[in-house]
Amino acid sequence: MGKRRVILVTDGDEYAKKTIQYVAKFYGGRCISSSFGNPTKLCGEEIVALIHQAPYDPVFVMFDDSGFLGEGFGEKALKYVANDPSIEVLGIIAVASKTHDSEWAKVDITVDRFGEVSPYGVDKSGIQEMDIGRINGDTIYCLDELNVPIIVGVGDIGKMARIDDVKNGAPVTKKAVEIILERSGYDVSKWNKHEADITDTF
Repeated sequence: MGKRRVILVTDGDEYAKKTIQYVAKFYGGRCISSSFGNPTKLCGEEIVALIHQAPYDPVFVMFDDSGFLGEGFGEKALKYVANDPSIEVLGIIAVASKTHDSEWAKVDITVDRFGEVSPYGVDKSGIQEMDIGRINGDTIYCLDELNVPIIVGVGDIGKMARIDDVKNGAPVTKKAVEIILERSGYDVSKWNKHEADITDTF
């Protein structure tokens, strides 16, 4: 199949898992559900093997350091996957957390809890902050080292005062994925015309 096209997500709790499963199905991709964990339990080699088992792209993978400062296990796995020559990273969804002034990363754009695309950072609740082009989080320490097409910052996936709940269609996460896919040459209009069945995930 050549290089596998992958979207990386810097969150891995139960809410993120449920949301990424939903959005992956909606946009015709696959979610590596076993990559969830707080913190990440799989190493980079194991995740790459699972990516290659997925039947089609794009493949969504979750990573989480569970608040560990510096390069935690989730970030080590993320770096391995991002640098694997058999993987093409379409983009990264960088998730904000409460580790303010501890770890931050540059982002190209953000999507706030209201679905507005902006150059300003967002916090865990998806509210715009004053800083331009950066967010604070706990699994983002290594992102500046990676050569990827786009990094989209968002608040806490699946939450943000329930606005991003799958019962509401996960609009914030869906918007972030849509931006990445459009930048990668996908026609997202065909998927936006239907509702997804979230039960069929990898």
